[in-house]
Amino acid sequence: MCGQARRTYVPMSIMNGTNVSSQVLDRLTEEWEALTPEAQKAARYVLENPNDVGVSTVREIAEAASVKPNTFVRMARQVGFEGYDDFRAPFRDAIRQGTASFPDRARWLQDIRKSGDLGGLYADMAEAAIRNLEDTFSGIDAEAMKLAAEAIWGSRQVFTLGVGVNNANARNFTYLASTGMTQFHAIPRPGYTAVDDLAWADNRDVLIAMSMRPYRSEVIAALEVAREQGMTIIGLSDSPASPIIRAADHGFVVAVDTPQFFPSSVSAIALLETLLSFVIAVASEEIVERVEKFHQRRHKLGIYLEEPE
Repeated sequence: MCGQARRTYVPMSIMNGTNVSSQVLDRLTEEWEALTPEAQKAARYVLENPNDVGVSTVREIAEAASVKPNTFVRMARQVGFEGYDDFRAPFRDAIRQGTASFPDRARWLQDIRKSGDLGGLYADMAEAAIRNLEDTFSGIDAEAMKLAAEAIWGSRQVFTLGVGVNNANARNFTYLASTGMTQFHAIPRPGYTAVDDLAWADNRDVLIAMSMRPYRSEVIAALEVAREQGMTIIGLSDSPASPIIRAADHGFVVAVDTPQFFPSSVSAIALLETLLSFVIAVASEEIVERVEKFHQRRHKLGIYLEEPE
């Protein structure tokens, strides 16, 4: 009966969609009746603004909730934590693991600087990069990579599509691929939309599309066109449920968690480099001649700095 009464104080809509583990929020609702009126005031602020906890000091959040700082300390102890810092830890972990919104991550990074724990941030970044690589490659097998590579090599044209942070990833892949292959196009071209660039593509062509949350509408629109025109689609995204993966013939899920205020590109870049290595491996022997000719030309034109022998 008490459990039902407590739930009336906290609408489930408040808790749905939060970026932190619901365990702490659940504990607040379970202990609601045992809290003092002032502690309930603090708890209500947390339940309605959970993302503020990980980026706020006890003084900042107390001021926002119109209570004294020690009220938050007492509230934290009443629900089983040693103090506010212990209570705040799961919310900070959510930001560190990349599950908080981008603005909240930026605020968290500022808080790290204020606390003087930049060494801890360095360790968090390195750990996230390594974990992303391990998670990505443990979920992809060589056969899937081989099939995608064969589709690329056997195509007439390849279009690589990325916007925002993924634009640089798509263009870098295109640049590297073009050292040994012709008819590689990074889209959208200046002055065009991706849909424009795919106007004359057909079932002989491949589209490599990449987008991470929040997914870009122009990428989704290009995928729809590519599907209608019979193109083979290779997709890179951050979830099996992503519209990019669902639309792809060859889908690769990459881990993008990071303390940063944007999705990590470490795994996407590593996967694209691996995919290109597979393309070279499955290609005919002419690929070697093309790569050699490309670099010989650069030496001849003086593009490379010649090191003394």
